[in-house]
Amino acid sequence: MENLTHNPLLLFVVSFVALSVVAVAGSWLRRHYPTADDEQSELLGVILAATLTLLGLIIGFSFSMAANRYDQRKNFEEAEANAIGTEMLRADFLPAADAAIVRKLLAEYTGLRIQFYLNKDDDQRKQIAERTAQLQAALWSAVRKSSSAQPTPVEALAIAGMNDVLNSQGYTQAAFWNRIPTAAWFFLAIMALCSNSLMGYRSGKAGRGMLFVLPLIVSFAFLLIADIDAPRHGLIEVRPQNLESLANSLGDRAR
Repeated sequence: MENLTHNPLLLFVVSFVALSVVAVAGSWLRRHYPTADDEQSELLGVILAATLTLLGLIIGFSFSMAANRYDQRKNFEEAEANAIGTEMLRADFLPAADAAIVRKLLAEYTGLRIQFYLNKDDDQRKQIAERTAQLQAALWSAVRKSSSAQPTPVEALAIAGMNDVLNSQGYTQAAFWNRIPTAAWFFLAIMALCSNSLMGYRSGKAGRGMLFVLPLIVSFAFLLIADIDAPRHGLIEVRPQNLESLANSLGDRAR
């Protein structure tokens, strides 16, 4: 299920097929085992209404969870760009030689952070993560070396700024890992299957085309939720606009 939710389009196809099958199965059961009387039919209608209501609530909560996580990723991208930009300015508090090294490393680091957001290849992202860790160690070593040689209160600002740069990357990575739990997807799938089977059973003499309306609607809802929740493989993604703007400004300064 977890791998399936990483691919929203595949999830849409699988959901539509599965929900359509149970809807058709429910219709088949209705034809072979019809409701005995009006009282049972009315009771089944109440159960269906309650099931659809619960399904709608769960879809709404799941969408809210996905949207909150999406907003969190955007906020951390902005915070990361601000931290790097601030540290660029605080590098002026370091000795000239150390400041030049820090700025050069931060410029490369900014490019890697942009690739983190844009790159969708798992193997390349591993290489990006390794290089990012190396640059973080080099950046921390650069500011620590400067402060240990000639510590001043002003240089402490550069150290604090570098700490924010490193922390912001960790917060961003945690936000990309933070997704809707697999158990929630399972519960959502169970409710959708039950709702569509009951709808198929209640379809009665309605046209067979009507059986596929609810599966299509629910599948589109799953597609939207998974697309927002999948930061790598969906159509809706977090663009590193703030980091790209920072990289452009750093390029302008270098000219």
